[in-house]
Amino acid sequence: MDKQVIPPKPRHREADVWFWKHLQMFKSDIFMAQPPKLYRAWMAAMRLPRFWSFFVNDPTVLRTVLKERPDDFPKSEIINATLASLLGTGVFVSNGALWKHQRRIIDPAFEGGKLRHNFQSMLDVADDAVARLKNRTGAVEIEEEASQIAADIIFRTLFSIPITNQVASDTFHSFRAYQRSQPLVNVGSLFAIKRLVPIFQRKKTKQAALEIRKHLAQLTSDRTDALSRGDAPDDLATKIMTNIDPETGTSFSENEMVDQVAIFFLAGHETSASALAWALYLLALDPKTQERARIEADQAATGDTLNFKDLSRLEFTRDIFRETLRLYPPVPMMVRETTKPETFRKRKIRVGSQIVVSPWHLHRHERLWENADVFDPDRWKTKATKTCARDAYMPFSTGARACPGAGFAMIEGVVLIYTILRAFKIELTDTPAPLPVAHLTVRSKDGIFLNLIPR
Repeated sequence: MDKQVIPPKPRHREADVWFWKHLQMFKSDIFMAQPPKLYRAWMAAMRLPRFWSFFVNDPTVLRTVLKERPDDFPKSEIINATLASLLGTGVFVSNGALWKHQRRIIDPAFEGGKLRHNFQSMLDVADDAVARLKNRTGAVEIEEEASQIAADIIFRTLFSIPITNQVASDTFHSFRAYQRSQPLVNVGSLFAIKRLVPIFQRKKTKQAALEIRKHLAQLTSDRTDALSRGDAPDDLATKIMTNIDPETGTSFSENEMVDQVAIFFLAGHETSASALAWALYLLALDPKTQERARIEADQAATGDTLNFKDLSRLEFTRDIFRETLRLYPPVPMMVRETTKPETFRKRKIRVGSQIVVSPWHLHRHERLWENADVFDPDRWKTKATKTCARDAYMPFSTGARACPGAGFAMIEGVVLIYTILRAFKIELTDTPAPLPVAHLTVRSKDGIFLNLIPR
């Protein structure tokens, strides 16, 4: 039997700690503040004055919260307060009627064959990245490269401009500053009561958010002008800005559009960059899997370049990306809030309690997944994994609030892995194994360094 490939997990606390020590660990890294029992438990509770939190891994409870009764469990103020300076009242943080209005405008832009329209942009960005990386010598910090690749794709998809465009480049660098200064959850929000207590953010976090929104406002205003002239390109921004809510007959204002674009950039850039970087690291960690994927890549294209229909032939590559998203889900935790008294697993839960859903722990749960910590793309061919995927796999959330760009992300990941494997052999360096930490997405504490050897 081949040796199992077990990639790195984050640190966790080994024992119970005092409340203030727990908060200190929580602020430093959410992973480090969690006990190892969460990889086995169905449910765990944390009760503080004015704050009750329930960590849920039970698929039955998750089905109730995310699929069967999502309106009873809106997005929590904890997450919303953390991201409000960047995302405003956009679709990622909104709730209720406002969220439904936003989704009725956004969802049609991602339907059906519209993904095919973005396929060539993904290939162009991948080819540009290969050309750039071939000029690099020595170890490559792959998270940084993945961030530029993902940002280039989202700018070309949204506004038909490459990352070399000055506004796109400025936005990219501002966003890097934002994500490095902003934790997934602002500890101050744990003590805010429906925003009656202000949520303080670091000065550089606020400044980065202002810079990003300024750049996005300029791009949105330019697109409004192009639409009025009748010469706007047929890209994602145009589709969304011209879509009308069939129930209200309204479309997004420019300011509302900035909120949505900020979310698309967060979801389409930051999460994609995280997933790509970890996928390339896993391929370097497992040379046999990398070689199988390279052979598949060499055989996939029916012509000189990959066509959209050729994606169906990249089945193993798609399973590699699925397995990456299982082991390193870009968004490690989601938080919902109860609006009425509940009883889950015989526990009484009061109104205003936080329901924490952690794809990170759910995807590695020892009672749900066989060899949960092992990197094994072949698991996606088994009946057991298909059951787990239905009940305990949610890299893009699930239910009504599932990410509308999930299909886009899956195609993007496969195209980028395919292109990079055809151009390079990927090897580990002598640097220490990357340590996963939870920022806005799952990143490595000190970067991921790989050798890319041209084929």
